Amino acid sequence: MPRLPSVPAHREPFQVTDEVRCLWPASAELGEGGLWSVARQCLFWVDILSRQIHRLDPATGARQSWTLDEEVSALAERRGGDGLAIALRRGPAFWNPDQPAEPPRYLCQPEPERSGNRFNDARCDAAGRWWMGSMDFGCALPTGALYRVAADGAWARMDEGFAVTNGPTWLHQGRTLLFNDTVNGQVLAYDSDPDTGEIGGRRLWLQFAPEDGVPDGMTTDALGRVWICHWGGGCVTCHDPDTAQELARVRLPVSQVTSCSFGGPDLSTLFITSARVGLDGAALAREPLAGGLFAVRPGVAGLPAAPFAG
Repeated sequence: MPRLPSVPAHREPFQVTDEVRCLWPASAELGEGGLWSVARQCLFWVDILSRQIHRLDPATGARQSWTLDEEVSALAERRGGDGLAIALRRGPAFWNPDQPAEPPRYLCQPEPERSGNRFNDARCDAAGRWWMGSMDFGCALPTGALYRVAADGAWARMDEGFAVTNGPTWLHQGRTLLFNDTVNGQVLAYDSDPDTGEIGGRRLWLQFAPEDGVPDGMTTDALGRVWICHWGGGCVTCHDPDTAQELARVRLPVSQVTSCSFGGPDLSTLFITSARVGLDGAALAREPLAGGLFAVRPGVAGLPAAPFAG
């Protein structure tokens, strides 16, 4: 009888034994957008609805916060300039935490006709293109879209028809793009050309069960596995890149888990943001750390966040 090939060790189910720690009980209304800065060795993250950018130095515990004039939802380092690229309500902009008094400068505004929308989650691909999702501010109308933004601000609408967008992340050396249709509980996959940035072949990659909440932010580790935050599910799960099988689950003391990103000097800490928006008094009594920033070492390293080419 022929011997069946063994499953690679990084595709087998495993347990995360490290304890989840709350690094910053910030009580963020809508914490999101964790970004580990390799250059600064610190974590940036945002509170979208409070219009704040936060910075944490895990080595010293030092914290700093800035308040902007409009909602800010995602962050990226810049390959070709100082400071950060940030996703504001109407699109991508540049802002420098070393010169915080200078207002952000918009790079482009792809949706002037969709006044009820705002931009949400975003991430850069390996070539430095910024992939950004927009959404209905009320989380109900399917007016959101997926955009690809180039270094010079040229943008393309790649897909649309979403009420709430999250992600994206990439698999298979950039040949598969994952993107979350959050309201419908779906992780979508697209065939992706890492050279040109073109996508196609949209398909369902993972459907969340009702008891698991809905998919929010996500990231890919150094072994190619996907880590997905569960809004309303109180956890982050790790998945096989080919089958979408759940391999591990990290439970948190909060229900609305929003984004995850690897960081730390060895990129082996998973930083996790959360939210308290919409929780009533009874829920907040059960979840006093809702809106906090958390960390866990899941036993695997991540990849440095790709910078924006602009």
